[in-house]
Amino acid sequence: MKYPKLKSGETTNTFALESPLTEADVLQMAQQLAMYRLSKGRALTERRLVFSHLQTLLQFHDYEVFALLLLDTEHRVIGFRELFRSPLKGGGVCPREVVKIVMEHNAAAVILVHNHPSAIQETSQADRTLTTPLKNALNMVGTQILDHVVVSQECCKSMAERGHL
Repeated sequence: MKYPKLKSGETTNTFALESPLTEADVLQMAQQLAMYRLSKGRALTERRLVFSHLQTLLQFHDYEVFALLLLDTEHRVIGFRELFRSPLKGGGVCPREVVKIVMEHNAAAVILVHNHPSAIQETSQADRTLTTPLKNALNMVGTQILDHVVVSQECCKSMAERGHL
């Protein structure tokens, strides 16, 4: 991780401060670390770690963000892409654009991700309704949806764990 206010520590994966950090600095570093952990070629081995990284990236937006975690055949990360931003639930999510991004990256599987800027932590009927056309469109091009994760400030909820895929 590269950040101007940090220098490498004496042991591996440790850092020392060069100057004082603000809260904004800490949040920015956390987001950089989350993106690094979701960088190309990384295997996704633990659901709770993936959720933690996704929550770090999306929990503080005051608008809804819909994103894709693109994966290869071995479920290694190809990339993380924010596709749509909207003040409305599910607003503007277009299956055609999702398929286009999946095809551009040659993804074999995806994890759909969106945040709930409100305090609502559970998946909604609107979330399930959004998933169905995406699943149908991606099935047509041979791409599997592994999960649809809903991120809130408090936690992440998996639609796969709830049987909604």
